[in-house]
Amino acid sequence: MNKEEIIRQLKERHEIFVETIDVLTEDDFLFAPPEKWSAGQQLDHIYRSVATLFLAMRIPKPAIKLVIGKANRPSRSYDELVERYAQKLSGGGKAKGPFIPSAISYAEKKKLIEKVRSVIEKLSNRINQFSEKDLDEMILPHPLLGKLTMREMLFFTIYHVQHHQRLMTKYLELKN
Repeated sequence: MNKEEIIRQLKERHEIFVETIDVLTEDDFLFAPPEKWSAGQQLDHIYRSVATLFLAMRIPKPAIKLVIGKANRPSRSYDELVERYAQKLSGGGKAKGPFIPSAISYAEKKKLIEKVRSVIEKLSNRINQFSEKDLDEMILPHPLLGKLTMREMLFFTIYHVQHHQRLMTKYLELKN
């Protein structure tokens, strides 16, 4: 997947996610099965994840290479990255620290949706400042998957929002 397709997928998948949340009633937005996240918390988690990636990609390229390093292997494909993430989740992997969402009120819904849309737009613009080679050469740390190339991190971001869309849908089906 080249960067134009990555940008298209990022925008499309995140828009589907926020549109799904945007039409939820207050009851559905706040519902969560025991020990699971509500739709509002899923939204907050996605925002936290994308905002962190955007901030990391704002670091000057030479600093990323100097501090974090360069890839010592080719980027995995989208499917390989998804399989690796699924293995980590099945092994008990979970969000940690700053990626754990706080309680989100219904009154926060619209503002948080706009924040997700805004950060996806900023991330998309930032991706255009990297070459295809940069995406495969530069690495960033992922809290569950370890060091990923930027391309892999973007693949993860595309998949991640779909994963949370499925969880949210599953939880709301349990409610009804």
